[in-house]
Amino acid sequence: MTIREAAIFYGVSTSTIHSWQQNLALKIKRNKAPTKIPDDALIEDVKRYPDDYNYERARRLNCSKTGIFNALKRLSISQKKDLRTSKSLPDKKSGVSE
Repeated sequence: MTIREAAIFYGVSTSTIHSWQQNLALKIKRNKAPTKIPDDALIEDVKRYPDDYNYERARRLNCSKTGIFNALKRLSISQKKDLRTSKSLPDKKSGVSE
């Protein structure tokens, strides 16, 4: 199928077909290195304070909670799923036992 035929088939202009051809490669990683949160500082913070919440890390590293979340995801560091951590307390009102 030619570009002109594809443009008629999809009901778009030929320049749109050309731009689609230019953007066929998927962009998986960013081209720019992260600048706000240094990886080594975040890893050190996770080692020193493993039970802290993202907002506490954000306050210490002077950035946003979302930035901390994305940086932890980028470094493949997941949060603990253990309910017996020092910061989680049982909810006595709900009657849920651990």
